[in-house]
Amino acid sequence: MSDNAHSHLAKNIVLTGVSRGLGEALTHGFIAAGHTVIGCARSTGAIYKLTGTYPDPHRFDAVDLADPGAVGHWADSVLDTHGAPDLLINNAALINRNAPLWEVPAEEFTSLINVNITAVFSTLKAFLPAMITKRGGVAVNLSSGWGRSVSPDMAPYCTTKWAIEGMTLALAADLPAGLAAVSLNPGIINTDMLQSCFGDQAAHYDNAGKWAQSAVPFILSLDASDNGKTLTAP
Repeated sequence: MSDNAHSHLAKNIVLTGVSRGLGEALTHGFIAAGHTVIGCARSTGAIYKLTGTYPDPHRFDAVDLADPGAVGHWADSVLDTHGAPDLLINNAALINRNAPLWEVPAEEFTSLINVNITAVFSTLKAFLPAMITKRGGVAVNLSSGWGRSVSPDMAPYCTTKWAIEGMTLALAADLPAGLAAVSLNPGIINTDMLQSCFGDQAAHYDNAGKWAQSAVPFILSLDASDNGKTLTAP
């Protein structure tokens, strides 16, 4: 990782899933640190609010990440207005309702695959060529402790996060010099997602805002030397 010598240089940061949880906390943290955030989420209300709070040069769009065509159109527009991102963070994800695998509805499993895996592929495919042309940039794919271990009742989510770990490692092997792909386990954070599987126990963990205080500088410090690393946020 860099020694933060260049951290004062404003970065263009593309971030998915900005409407709540870790994505919302990262948005506030990156902007407070002087960087430009180009974000998306499905919630038009949240996007409207973020746009009102953070006008140009920041940009927020309502995008259905499960629709590869919509992702492509959004990326083309972003590349026109902001150029290739310095940092591309795939954060958006769904979690399944707690259940053993054989009781998970097929539609629920499919929706997790579409958002947690296919949308990450679509976003990488849309932005990486411009980053490769620029010969620089870091792609951070949010993983989970459940991408490196498992728990009962979480098979669909574990499936997707193990896939993210494999996709990221293989992508890292594909990338030319100057770029990096890393998988990042954020740790256990008290978000809506955690509450859905941990219930009241979620309250024992830090909230997203507290997490972002250390996660933001950590993510900003990543550079080409980190390519292929499986990291855990501090």
